[in-house]
Amino acid sequence: MNNQLKSVGIKTLLVLIATSLLSGNVLTSCKSSKETTNSRQTASTKKKLNKTQKGALIGAGSGAVVGGVIARRSGNTALGAILGATVGGAAGAVIGRRMDKQAEEMQRQLPGAQVERVGEGIKITFGSDILFDTDSYALKPATKQQLVDFAKTLNKYEDTDIRIEGHADATGPEDHNLKLSRQRANAVGSYLETQGVKTSRVDELGYGEAQPVADNSTEAGRKKNRRVDIAVFANKKLQQDAKDGKLGD
Repeated sequence: MNNQLKSVGIKTLLVLIATSLLSGNVLTSCKSSKETTNSRQTASTKKKLNKTQKGALIGAGSGAVVGGVIARRSGNTALGAILGATVGGAAGAVIGRRMDKQAEEMQRQLPGAQVERVGEGIKITFGSDILFDTDSYALKPATKQQLVDFAKTLNKYEDTDIRIEGHADATGPEDHNLKLSRQRANAVGSYLETQGVKTSRVDELGYGEAQPVADNSTEAGRKKNRRVDIAVFANKKLQQDAKDGKLGD
């Protein structure tokens, strides 16, 4: 996993959402979305829209609907949380530009993580081996310095909420994996809080082996599934300020 700022995978999904919203079909199924991927309209949209514009296209009031649908259908609750906080329109574009700046800083601070700009938010993925030793929820010393720097950006932009999710592969007892994933999410959240990030901004959850992103039958797949996802998105105040035109670029 490298430290390049990415929007791979979910980028295509967001294009499909934008396309379906423009056609008035908000609740397009995953199956039909995959079929739409091959259409000329999607190809054209993908070329023309950047990440901030995609966020703006998800209209006010529809973000929570889209986020909920994606979380249920894909099992990707971090992505669902980001899209659920979408404002859309001109306000969403302003939030998106703010997130662009934050994502660039986070990319520099987290060399071992994958940083993705998604709609009006940011999704960060750490491989568990970067943060923890095997079967442990104690943060590695080298990782702590990265989290110190990460916390500086979070404290600089206090108008965001942070969702931290622990995930495991499918080896070992399911209840153990669930417990460990929760402990790892709590470890990351607690450390950020020691660096001044307000507890009220942080939500920590563990999903065990319930949300795989790769094939658990291979070592490479299991390694990808052992991870911590962090979603950063606008809080209610930032959303309202953007709608009221109180934010500059």
